[in-house]
Amino acid sequence: MKSRKFRKILILILILFVFSIMTTNVWAKTAPEYILIDPCEGFEALPSAQIYCGEHKGAGYRIEVPDNWNGDLLMWAHGYRLFGPEYLGVDNPPFRDWLIENGYAWAASSFSANQLNITVGVKDTKELVKLFSKEIGKPDHIYISGESMGGGVSLTSVEQWPHLYNGAMPTCGLLAPYEALDVYWDYYVLVSALSAIVDKDATYPIPEDFVTSGDYAEAVNLLTDIPGPFPFLLNDQGLKLKDAMKMQTGGIRPVFDQGFLFWYGLNDAFLTQFAIDLDPTNVKGVYMDNWDTIYQLDGDPTLSLGEEDLNEKVFRIQRDPQAMHPNGLENLPVNNGKLRVPVLTLHGIGDLLVPFSQEQIYAQKVADQGASDFLVQRVIRDFVHCEFT
Repeated sequence: MKSRKFRKILILILILFVFSIMTTNVWAKTAPEYILIDPCEGFEALPSAQIYCGEHKGAGYRIEVPDNWNGDLLMWAHGYRLFGPEYLGVDNPPFRDWLIENGYAWAASSFSANQLNITVGVKDTKELVKLFSKEIGKPDHIYISGESMGGGVSLTSVEQWPHLYNGAMPTCGLLAPYEALDVYWDYYVLVSALSAIVDKDATYPIPEDFVTSGDYAEAVNLLTDIPGPFPFLLNDQGLKLKDAMKMQTGGIRPVFDQGFLFWYGLNDAFLTQFAIDLDPTNVKGVYMDNWDTIYQLDGDPTLSLGEEDLNEKVFRIQRDPQAMHPNGLENLPVNNGKLRVPVLTLHGIGDLLVPFSQEQIYAQKVADQGASDFLVQRVIRDFVHCEFT
């Protein structure tokens, strides 16, 4: 009896050992290996300021403190790494000169990982606040700002820790990340529905070779009067695509036309392939959704016959419940609008990479929480992502 029991225990140990080897090998193959760019390289202090730089808990950092420090600290969060995603690097805040001239210290982290990972940005920025307080001094006030994904980092930070941060300024920010991903999906399914390519209906996920195989070019050519000039010469179906995307990204507004030509014309392959390759970190299952989306072609909420027809044709998917957690920092954090500190947002009205509708969605969330007194939003008449001063 003892011998049989011993064999069972031994077999169990062997199974656990083999499983640990298998999972270790899988992790070794799938975990990204990042290369930290020296945060001190090329980093020189502005006049009348002191700099600090180095590595802290797997992330690079830069700190600059003016000699006449007023006691306040600005944390800067960088955006999504479009190029060289295997390299971790620190970005200086674009208004660095203004900060130092006016007595503000600033600090910025490379984050310890790239990809679409707001959670790691939020946590690493908070760790840098702790380091600053320990090595430099405890700030009187701490503000946080960032652009694009970093705008999402800044907003999530103040929602999660309103007792640490005194205010935030997200610029062209990813304020409602799931809804931003939904816009990429909207574009794909609308192109597919309106071009009506035979035997090439939309599928989930978007095929990895949708652009490179020529399927995308074939589809948009059917949305023009003659093959080739999409989106500059649109037929009736192409105009429906444009109108539908206008309503999905913020409604009738100035500068949308320029943004549509820029993002889906000059940058069409980039934007479409970007949406295909985008892989939110730690989000499992279907993370895009248009199950209940009502596609409109104008500002009239009553559906026309053309809108009814479009909504019947569009391929639909539903987000998996486990993909989207309503609280905390799981998956892509969901900002709920419970503001307790002032937030100022800036956004290009024609931006379609992180669409202007992000501002509208978040404003509604804040209003639902009765916190609108904490939110001020400013619109910039621009269509290039994060290029305004």
